[in-house]
Amino acid sequence: MSKPDHPGVIAPPPLIYLAFLLAGFGIGRLIGEPSFGLDVGVRRGLAFALVIGGLLLDGIAAGTFRRLGTPPEPWKPTTALATGGLYRYSRNPIYVGFAVTFVGFALAMDSPLALAMLLPCLIVIDRFVIAREEGYLAAKFGAEYQAYKGKVRRWL
Repeated sequence: MSKPDHPGVIAPPPLIYLAFLLAGFGIGRLIGEPSFGLDVGVRRGLAFALVIGGLLLDGIAAGTFRRLGTPPEPWKPTTALATGGLYRYSRNPIYVGFAVTFVGFALAMDSPLALAMLLPCLIVIDRFVIAREEGYLAAKFGAEYQAYKGKVRRWL
């Protein structure tokens, strides 16, 4: 039996981020968490800017994959190594974008607990998604990926 041509991530990353965001929001509502204490207009403006900024990062990074003819979804086979554009600065700009969007939604929901859930979310993403993707890319692209990994940081 041949090995599958994908990293075998534990779940689609957007769903992991969403699960942590909603868990924090739900628990916060159950325990009656305090608000951020920011002016509503300021909070909403900042939330909007972060959500749009995160989505733009995601769109630009995913566009790099599309231009290379390889899918951005980690459960599909990778056909090319993305090293240009945002990938010159971060090996995972899509996950950075998801994190920025997460912060924006936590602010929009006025949920400090949802915001606090970003840290455990990033640990799960780092250990159970990115680590698997890196193993897959190292096996698939060998020295080319190792050289890229040596030049560009995992996150920022």
